[in-house]
Amino acid sequence: MIKAKKKVFKSGLRVVTIPMKDNPTVTVLVLVGTGSDYEPKEINGISHFLEHMCFKGTIKRPTSKDISHELDSLGCQYNAFTGSEYTGYYAKGDSKNFKQMFDVVTDIYLNSTFPEMDMQKEKGVIIEEINMYEDMPASDVQDLFTKVLYGDQPAGRSTLGTKENINNMIRDNFVNYKKIHYVAENTVVIVAGNVTNEEVYKEIAKSFKDVPINKTGKKSKTKDEQQNAKVLVKFKETDQTHFVLGVRTFSVFDKRNTILSLLSGVLGAGMSSRLFSKLREELGVAYYVRAYNNPSLDHGSFQISAGVNNTRTEEVIKEIIKECNLLINEKVSENELEKVKSLIIGNMKMSLEATDDIANFYGGQELIKKEIKSLEEKIKEIKKVTTVDIQKMAKVIFKTKNLNLAIIGPFKEQTLFENILKF
Repeated sequence: MIKAKKKVFKSGLRVVTIPMKDNPTVTVLVLVGTGSDYEPKEINGISHFLEHMCFKGTIKRPTSKDISHELDSLGCQYNAFTGSEYTGYYAKGDSKNFKQMFDVVTDIYLNSTFPEMDMQKEKGVIIEEINMYEDMPASDVQDLFTKVLYGDQPAGRSTLGTKENINNMIRDNFVNYKKIHYVAENTVVIVAGNVTNEEVYKEIAKSFKDVPINKTGKKSKTKDEQQNAKVLVKFKETDQTHFVLGVRTFSVFDKRNTILSLLSGVLGAGMSSRLFSKLREELGVAYYVRAYNNPSLDHGSFQISAGVNNTRTEEVIKEIIKECNLLINEKVSENELEKVKSLIIGNMKMSLEATDDIANFYGGQELIKKEIKSLEEKIKEIKKVTTVDIQKMAKVIFKTKNLNLAIIGPFKEQTLFENILKF
């Protein structure tokens, strides 16, 4: 059984260790509680841009090449990522190289220098990243969906920011933003793999002795209310229409999220799920269809996404709504629910086979919720969900006024889709 141990240092820094004696690798992950949901409009995109800039050099490793050469020489996998509520930096490699890996990752996090010349070059890189995602409707429609849900507030804006914002950013923006958010109480260090707790604490004491301990910046509360169904259409000449259909749900702290994960499983988990069977096997109109719950700190959404034949988009959306209605009107069978439980539990177990996945599993919980549940505890919660729970949940979330639709394809009129958004 995998066991995670949490320790809080005097500075407020949280450290999560998951010793795994028989694993040949180790993952060092540093998470900080900031992302696009924490950004003022005029610097939307800075969390992601800052993540890029942290790899451009430190006092100890002056250039990006110094950093990448050292990690490559250790045979590591390494990267960083930014979401709406978190940013992470990690390296995974041979456990015998733990100390050096730890030193590099924490150096990137703590001591980046943000060279002016590299910042100007990186603007071009990020603008091309924005262009790339805009050319990928399956990804771009996700940003469109958050805009439908939350509009002109941080939760409704892209993690990448706007091209105008990126071009206007100056070095002081990064320095000031980091001072506000990259502080001890807002940071979790996770180490998973073949190392002892004592080895980790020793390196923490060395690397984080001067970590800033001022109070962290706060996010503004998300306005999360809706009176009527909403549609947002983005015209694009495409061979396939991509859309996200969804409803508002609950924050990450709500115990009902387990029920929602199983409800989404009934609709979209595996090739035997209801939506896969209907859209791909029966109607032949889609290659992918997904259903998932997406809880955040003070809001959440249940989403169904698909890429479908342009000429049959209206038909597909109607079929999805029909499947949601079935969950309202009829209880799922015990056999179907047991199948979904087995699939979700099996996928959870398989997703925790590597040290990087384990680090994210435990670290993400600690960063967002400040509590850690084991795999076994999560499995118990899943097993408790009943067919009655699923039907009750469907009745709570599937209401006409709660519907939101974001769509990218060769369409210019929204009214066609507004008229079919009905339970």
